[in-house]
Amino acid sequence: MLFYEKLEVSVAKLNKANLKKTLYYLQRNGLRETWISVRERLTDTDRYFFVPCSEAELVRQSDRKWEKPITFSIVVPLYRTPEAYLSKMITSVMQQSYPHWELILADATEDHSVEEILKQQGFLKEQPTDGETEPVAADPRLHYVHLKENAGIAANTNQALPYAKGEYIGLLDHDDVLTPDALYEMADAIIKAYDRGVKVAFAYSDEDKCDGEETRYYEPNYKEEFNYDLILSNNYICHFLVMESKLLKSLQFRPEFDGAQDYDLVLRCVAEVLTEGGQTAEKRILHIPKVLYHWRCHEESTAENPESKTYAFESGKRAIEEHYRRTGIDAEVYQGEFLGLYRTRFHRDHDPLISIIIPNKDHIDDLKRCISSIVEKSAYTNYEIIIVENNSVEKETFVYYETLKSRYPNVRILTWKKEFNYSAINNFAVREAQGEYLLFLNNDVEIITDSWLEEMLQFCQLKGVGMVGAKLYYPDDTIQHAGVVVGLGGVAAHVLCKLPGDAEGYMGRLRCVQEMSAVTAACMMVKTSVFKAVGGFDEELKVAFNDIDLCMKVRDKGEKILFTPYAELYHYESKSRGMEDTPEKQLRFSREVNCFRRKWERELLKGDPYYNPNLTLNNTDCSLRKLERNGD
Repeated sequence: MLFYEKLEVSVAKLNKANLKKTLYYLQRNGLRETWISVRERLTDTDRYFFVPCSEAELVRQSDRKWEKPITFSIVVPLYRTPEAYLSKMITSVMQQSYPHWELILADATEDHSVEEILKQQGFLKEQPTDGETEPVAADPRLHYVHLKENAGIAANTNQALPYAKGEYIGLLDHDDVLTPDALYEMADAIIKAYDRGVKVAFAYSDEDKCDGEETRYYEPNYKEEFNYDLILSNNYICHFLVMESKLLKSLQFRPEFDGAQDYDLVLRCVAEVLTEGGQTAEKRILHIPKVLYHWRCHEESTAENPESKTYAFESGKRAIEEHYRRTGIDAEVYQGEFLGLYRTRFHRDHDPLISIIIPNKDHIDDLKRCISSIVEKSAYTNYEIIIVENNSVEKETFVYYETLKSRYPNVRILTWKKEFNYSAINNFAVREAQGEYLLFLNNDVEIITDSWLEEMLQFCQLKGVGMVGAKLYYPDDTIQHAGVVVGLGGVAAHVLCKLPGDAEGYMGRLRCVQEMSAVTAACMMVKTSVFKAVGGFDEELKVAFNDIDLCMKVRDKGEKILFTPYAELYHYESKSRGMEDTPEKQLRFSREVNCFRRKWERELLKGDPYYNPNLTLNNTDCSLRKLERNGD
């Protein structure tokens, strides 16, 4: 009964709209997944409140003289918009500290009710024309267009695009609001990018949610720099988005993707940009790490009640499928474990040999469990296992080696006779490996998902991907590894570790395939060609940070590193393991820390691109840094 009691208490804390959302979610996903979702959202809400940009900073922004200002057209499709929300939306644009904008309202309401509201609020006025009167904007930067019919959000927005004269078009929902510094921050970032020689294709900001009265702000989405693989798992970009006017007008919105029309637009824009090639192209997609958009939540909104527009998630799935077809990738897309998350399965044209490399010194019980789980649970069978014997002393160890060789023809035992050096041991094994792919594996892991090799391989085989890491659990089913953030804890550390194993993680990150700066070698797949191209593990790093260093070298060569939550293993590492409890260990660890910092000083100073600078580096839970005013 404890589970049900916890769920009841949590639901009791929700407001009416949230309760309705929760009940819909319960019907669709069941008690267990509902509890997970409620638990995490309550936790996130309790530790966030929005702090607006200071008045002094807004004055400074307003006083700035722009030599070559960026012009924005904010396009808003209207349909039966409630009076209060309409007023607040328009006012949020009117109060921008950046002056070079226009607001285009495309009204598809069947009658003139919205137009009358705009007149009553002073946004429109009557002007005589040829003996008749027609509504005109009180502010010349505001343009009102009454559409002939409601053709859906995509078509309605498209009808407004010809009126847009700005260099960039911003997308704003009719019941949401911008922060007063939103356009200033966008303009400033785009101009700075231009000064670096980069013409921004589109830019996006962080966002949060607010209640109908804007009295409470919650669920901040502090995003990362552009993450191609994450956008194929979840439309994390969302709000606030501005796109090159020429590009958006050429692409337009597609009505057949209504509900996910912005997702489809972004994916098509990404495909267009990435045809330019490599990492340079991705620089044209810009992230501003500040909350610039409040997504209003009320009972009818998708933000508050995703179930109100379930068709949107089917449209999102089709948008991803279309993206793969457009880019020539043979893949299938499935709905993920939660609404708004998606999963991809790629089709292989062959089954390459994978060399699984396992260093071992005694600890036969661990090794037996590891090998047995590989043999018994791996659906993929084209692999070899290379065990690197490292100065074992127990007789039983060598007896077991002989047993392995006699039972499994694809198992080889190599002998390392020098002192322990994790990097050197694995480099030694690679020289003997025959596989097209290498999989570095600790001897104290146990396979959970029988498709683990296939899951890792399908991503590792993609062009431009050099390495793939897996999702690891402690024996108590808490998270041991879900990717590494460089800079976390001062050097690098596992993110979201020790969370419950069934957690969604920050903004669903524990359930999404995504690019990371690094993954752990406790279970790490890498293309053999890539491993050799970067010179393998750095043997100066004997114990610590050698896997992170390898990842950094791979990324430095322009190859991506992915984390997949669909390859799951237990890692029987003690939660206290790694404590440097002797003077010798402490000295060695200090040397290796300094070595890593020396090699990657620039990257550490810059910050991990896949971790928002508003999130703490002192804890792995993606909690917020100390609150500071936006812009200060």
